[in-house]
Amino acid sequence: MTLLKQISESVQQVAEAIALALGVEIEIVDRELTIIGGTWAYKEKIGQQEEAGEIDGNYLYARVLRSGSTEFIEDAPNDKFYWPSAKTSTGSELAEVCTPIKNGAEVLGIIGLIAMDEKQRSILLNKKGSMVMFVEKMADLLAAKALQKETLKKVELGMNEMTTILETTHEGIFAIDSRGYIKHCNYAAELLLKTTKEDIINSHISKFMIGTPALEVLRSGIGYTENEELYNNERGSFHFIVTVKPFSSDEKIAGAVISFRSIEEAERLVYNINNRALKYTFEDIMGESEAIRKSKNQALMTARGNSTVLITGESGTGKEMFAKAIHYASNRSKGAFVTVNCGAIPDNLLESELFGYEKGAFTGANDKGKVGKFEFANGGTIFLDEIGDMPLHLQVKILHVVQNMRFERVGGNKTIIVDLRVIAATNKDLEAMIKDGTFREDLYYRLSVIPLTIPPLRERKQDIKLLMYHFLKKYNTFMNKRIDGFTEEAEYVYLGYDWPGNVRELENAIEYGVNMAFGNRIGIDAIPARLFRKDKNQIEIKESDQPLGNQIKVYEREIISRMLNKYGNSSNAKEQVAKELGLSRATLYRKLVELDL
Repeated sequence: MTLLKQISESVQQVAEAIALALGVEIEIVDRELTIIGGTWAYKEKIGQQEEAGEIDGNYLYARVLRSGSTEFIEDAPNDKFYWPSAKTSTGSELAEVCTPIKNGAEVLGIIGLIAMDEKQRSILLNKKGSMVMFVEKMADLLAAKALQKETLKKVELGMNEMTTILETTHEGIFAIDSRGYIKHCNYAAELLLKTTKEDIINSHISKFMIGTPALEVLRSGIGYTENEELYNNERGSFHFIVTVKPFSSDEKIAGAVISFRSIEEAERLVYNINNRALKYTFEDIMGESEAIRKSKNQALMTARGNSTVLITGESGTGKEMFAKAIHYASNRSKGAFVTVNCGAIPDNLLESELFGYEKGAFTGANDKGKVGKFEFANGGTIFLDEIGDMPLHLQVKILHVVQNMRFERVGGNKTIIVDLRVIAATNKDLEAMIKDGTFREDLYYRLSVIPLTIPPLRERKQDIKLLMYHFLKKYNTFMNKRIDGFTEEAEYVYLGYDWPGNVRELENAIEYGVNMAFGNRIGIDAIPARLFRKDKNQIEIKESDQPLGNQIKVYEREIISRMLNKYGNSSNAKEQVAKELGLSRATLYRKLVELDL
């Protein structure tokens, strides 16, 4: 049985979908020239062979099977190499676009877009380029479907190829008609808009995206790509990256396809692309101090086992990075590393995110159910970040899973057994929470079989300079900058700061500096103001082993910079600054040069 025969139901669905979208007839044959799917008269011929099954012949389908290239026949009746018996009970074939369905160099079959009358022939002739591109994409999808069916025969795909395209993307997708009413959407759109498909379908786009530029696209026919848009409605505030492409019918704008994703997801995607070559190993954890070496050595030993780990430390110390390093140094490194931020998911959704749910488990549930994070992490590691924010009513179920490695989906009664490692992390004092009754003592002891504490940056200050240059290199690459270092005054400020936000705050400050620096070094004027001040008007005086002259320069520079930011850089502004500081104009200009301002 050929691959296309194995997915004959999907082939027929694709044939009907293409015909509906393009307005021509469709015939899909396999590599034996057997008709697997089709519309109109070709549907009645399913199971028969085209071109008498002569795959070595010189007619259209046989040629495309051998060449693996799309062919376009504009005048089929007068083409001597077109199958001479290409007639149906209702008419003759006038024109055809014939595209191979390929897996690499192997041709699995053919999709034919066929014109049976002059109207359909006109469609093929006028939209040749876009149709070829579209049908080649559909051919690629069919090839992928066929291969998936071969390797995953026990998996039921209960949707046609067009639905698969929509539902497998992480972006929310709407299809709107010419009046702006939503006719189709995917599951990602439901999640992004915090509603249900029933609420979305047939609603006007303005219900969810008030004032959307997509309505102008319906009028102008000119789409746009990657537009940042903000919307507010009764469900909350939404910050999206939006792309809108119009589509036409009979040379009129018939509607548009809108794809959108959250700005947070877009930022994560950009970050992951720029860091895709990085391995999550202990070598990636920067630091040479005794404190960080001790933590790394303990974590490396931990990676050899399978016991649960509780990582504690202040916000921004790198707890997730340690968790990933443990995973990728363990014998589970080929399995999934699944992160769950227990504090970022609403309480009413957290249980279904962790354990999944069966179809019909609750209103708005996906009709096919959902695999939970624990199930997805089977064979790998699940990282429960911010475990201190886990609601009490779920802590019992988490304890049960950690102890027994089995659970049930929400709304289900089938026990699912998993093999995974649990790593939890928190910046909270769980022992204090136990006394307050907000965290279960039994769960705490089950999670903290191996406790691992990550030191704050203020306890490893000798690592600050190393991290500064590490992040400088990273954001130089990210922003295509060529900043080669820091001024002496800037280094003094970075090294003297306590970094309550730890490594994350340091990285943020370096990114800010790379954005703000004008020369080839990050100076004191490119440092976030919070590093200097206790409050809006007071400069923080820190103890330092720097020479007095250097310390004075730092604060002189900060004071003058603040005054310039207040009054500006014009001659009159500088005269006002000099007056307020009790300096002559000449002295001020000399200090501007000395302080590189």
